[in-house]
Amino acid sequence: MTVPADGLPARVRIHEVGARDGLQNEKATVPTAVKAEFVRRLAGTGLTTIEATSFVHPKWVPQLADAEDLYQAVADLPVALPVLVPNERGLDRALALGARRVAVFASATESFARANLNRTVDEALAMFEPVVRRAKAQDVHVRGYLSMCFGDPWEGAVAVPQVVRVCRALLDMGCDELSLGDTIGVATPGHVTALLAALAGAGVPVSALGVHFHDTYGQALSNTLAALQQGVTTVDASAGGLGGCPYAKSATGNLATEDLVWMLRGLGIDTGIDLGRLVATSVWMAAHLGRPSPSRTVRALSHQEQ
Repeated sequence: MTVPADGLPARVRIHEVGARDGLQNEKATVPTAVKAEFVRRLAGTGLTTIEATSFVHPKWVPQLADAEDLYQAVADLPVALPVLVPNERGLDRALALGARRVAVFASATESFARANLNRTVDEALAMFEPVVRRAKAQDVHVRGYLSMCFGDPWEGAVAVPQVVRVCRALLDMGCDELSLGDTIGVATPGHVTALLAALAGAGVPVSALGVHFHDTYGQALSNTLAALQQGVTTVDASAGGLGGCPYAKSATGNLATEDLVWMLRGLGIDTGIDLGRLVATSVWMAAHLGRPSPSRTVRALSHQEQ
């Protein structure tokens, strides 16, 4: 039954991260042909933004060593296919293939910046500045991911002003969009509301914000609802709940796209996604990975314990 609630957006854009954020955390490398078919099936569900891959050095994320081959295999799809570019070399590789949407990956905390980028927060921002500048000079859309917005496995709770500072820096250097990441899944709705209010107070438009929640403590959907109540209309999710973070061992899977669509559909919020096709796609990928999908909605709607 569809029962709308007051104060929520009419439509939400889901930024699908399963093909990149989901598969980069797999112990076994997924064949390029399977990844490409996964992206194609996701595009067939009505998703309009599907993060394809990351142009990071294969030594750091060997699961994505096939970035060029994969991107070329899906570049004809009529959907947005953003890719991660950790530095100028990554940007060069992406631009050479005609990518029109790229993302940089920053941290709100010093500990994670060191673990993930081997730099301080400010050193990482300085590294991203020419990447963003060059991308914008070619009219390429730039997303800024910000990890550890709510908690850090080494530093504990992350102060709201600390997150606001880095968000402002990313916007000021030219990022078109920011994704606020709860990398280890410790956020709760009040914390989400407080951060979004502080960002609004710092002049960060809510239209430029997306949210990226992990379900470590079962809070991803409640945190998403809190964000929607504050005007956020872009939500990151991963088909079948795939993913985590290779540099944060306590991070569990991303918010499952199917679980998100089920909630939004019940609230009367349009996503443009065919839930049946999406569930079938996640069941198909789960079979390739050799384990059941962690998504409760996938399990409920596929009528089987995969």
